[in-house]
Amino acid sequence: MINNIKVVILAGGYGTRLGSLTKIKPKPMVDVCNKPIIEHIMKLYLKYDFNNFIICTGYKGDVIKNYFKNKYKEFVIQETKKNLVVSKKDLLIRVIDTGKNSLTGGRIKRIQKFVNKDDFFHLTYGDGLSNVNIKKLTSFHKKSKKMATVTAVKIQVPQERFGVVYFKNKNIVKSFVEKPDIKEIFINGGFFVLKRNIFKFIKNDLTRWEAKPMERIAKIKQLSAFKHTGFWKCMDTPRDREFLEKYKNKKIPWI
Repeated sequence: MINNIKVVILAGGYGTRLGSLTKIKPKPMVDVCNKPIIEHIMKLYLKYDFNNFIICTGYKGDVIKNYFKNKYKEFVIQETKKNLVVSKKDLLIRVIDTGKNSLTGGRIKRIQKFVNKDDFFHLTYGDGLSNVNIKKLTSFHKKSKKMATVTAVKIQVPQERFGVVYFKNKNIVKSFVEKPDIKEIFINGGFFVLKRNIFKFIKNDLTRWEAKPMERIAKIKQLSAFKHTGFWKCMDTPRDREFLEKYKNKKIPWI
């Protein structure tokens, strides 16, 4: 049975910091422990019975589209020049071209029609692995009654390339600042739950979700934070991939 709650995965960036690894394929298709990282991400959601995916492609999107077309060729497949829909009774995958040069907010805006009738949807990036409990994250979002929920993850070494989450009280976000010039221990972990009214904060393809939209949502006290202190790792550089690859042939910590 297909879950009505959509899982949107941003998979269209250039991934330039991965160097040669993304010259022939987009970052979400880079292998980690013998399978594309996007498969690991989807497996996390599938573990909690979230099986309705929207994959937002851009750079080398055909690689992602062809991968799922070949992997699930025995399923019902609908294909256009740019998009793909793969479906069976317990899995639905939409691969949607959201523009080669769109930024993260622009990609979210482009799939608005697919979630317009939903109370909320999940959103994550195509390069982050975690053992975050998606069921608890979903329940937390419902109880918070806020417009948006961000998973805030704790890091041991401050990394200024991530957006920092500032707390007003235990779970309500006071403000969100992208790439601040200070040291903090909780950062944007990339696992979101969002109500459909967040789209009004996204202007166009050149909008970065992590900048003005999140800052404005936090300013009106509509951004809550689900704190996760378990495993989390973003594959941003070759060194990050090497770290994840050490779990090959071992028990992976992100499921």
